[in-house]
Amino acid sequence: MNADLHCHSTISDGLLAPREVVRRAYANGVELLALTDHDEISGLVEARAEAVACGLRFVNGVEVSVSWGDQTVHIVGLGFDATDPALLAGLQQVRSGRDERARCMSEGLAAIGIRGVLEGAQRYVGNPALVSRAHFARYLVEIGIARDMPNVFEHYLVRGKPGFVEHEWASLEDALGWIHGAGGLAVIAHPGRTRLAKSEMPKLFERFKALGGEAIEVVSGSQSGPDALEYARVARRYGFLASRASDFHGPGESPVDLGRAEILPPDLTPVWERLV
Repeated sequence: MNADLHCHSTISDGLLAPREVVRRAYANGVELLALTDHDEISGLVEARAEAVACGLRFVNGVEVSVSWGDQTVHIVGLGFDATDPALLAGLQQVRSGRDERARCMSEGLAAIGIRGVLEGAQRYVGNPALVSRAHFARYLVEIGIARDMPNVFEHYLVRGKPGFVEHEWASLEDALGWIHGAGGLAVIAHPGRTRLAKSEMPKLFERFKALGGEAIEVVSGSQSGPDALEYARVARRYGFLASRASDFHGPGESPVDLGRAEILPPDLTPVWERLV
């Protein structure tokens, strides 16, 4: 199945509206899609309506920001009830600190002579309630501070750089509790992109498993080739279901388009077997 179970719209830090994401996925031959905006599910109604119109199978999704030690990891929730009160309240709680973080990021960049970045970043924001580092990065590329978004993150927005601001997200326990409480499945998103030390990764996998976490992204737009082989081994070791995703944010920006991620190794059990 051409399943794409992790992508973004203008509801978080994507470039296309939810309906446009669905149309592009359908045109690319996607058979099962999940829209997984960061800490926000207000785009699901629009996306689902468009998917019904196209005849594309669709499942609810979200990408929850989680603090693990001094790093941020991401947990994708799939197939949940989008009206669940605890999930809605939890996501609102996670989003509530973003405005202050954005202000502090802008102040940090102003201190090294790059002024007005928050105002510039807001031009890229589709949802005023969710200003992200990606919006900052797009503006810094626009004004010529860096050549592309990865370069912005490397030099300005990661730990130890002027635009980095420490932020406390959801706990792993809370994130899985909200997802499971709403009847969904939990997936570790793009583990190859985490900044955890290699020796720390097994602790994350073990705790995730102990909390009832079901799946891991084996392939994604930022994780293929040797990384995919590594996380296929992780899936086998821990008994995780395997997910496939583009982590698409927009044309011309994302390395992998909707539906174009590598296929999963044939011996793994796909997470969509529990979703369809």
